[in-house]
Amino acid sequence: MALRHAVLAALLDGECSGYQLAKAFDVGMANFWHALPQQLYSELAKLEREGLVSGREVVQETRPNKRMFTLTGAGLTELRRFAAAPSSPSSIRDDLMVKVVAADSVDAAELIGQLEERAAIAGAKIELFDKLLGRMRGDLDEADFLARAAQVGPYLTCLRGREFERGNRDWCDRAASVLRAREGADVRR
Repeated sequence: MALRHAVLAALLDGECSGYQLAKAFDVGMANFWHALPQQLYSELAKLEREGLVSGREVVQETRPNKRMFTLTGAGLTELRRFAAAPSSPSSIRDDLMVKVVAADSVDAAELIGQLEERAAIAGAKIELFDKLLGRMRGDLDEADFLARAAQVGPYLTCLRGREFERGNRDWCDRAASVLRAREGADVRR
């Protein structure tokens, strides 16, 4: 997946500025796509040149002018083409996993600390996803929301993000527990 498709998908909700897009990425897409604001602005300019988004300038008296962007028909067509193409399986690329591979040859206490820190970060993200999912659902329970909401895509990706972080937290907790138990044990080397 290219950044272009993530930007096009983010614009499905309607017109927004580059700043608003960056905020939307921080909240709604951070669990599966990370982009710096500079990357987003550069991509918006490229997409506008290609006719996949349209931009308009909004004059502001007390602030610098801003540009608002909207998905064009060509942009929607490109997003549909992308959605119809086969997806590659995802893979994990994580420096902490490399460190755990080397667990038997490195300082276990340091590694346990890093695993505990990562578990805490995952726990905080789970809480954020729970709040975000609750805001999306409003007064509806999850089953009603999924059956009746006008849009379920952002909700489903947040569910995936929450499950991903639960898996991270649980694995980190287990790995730290195993390493802690092995610290004083008679381990064959």
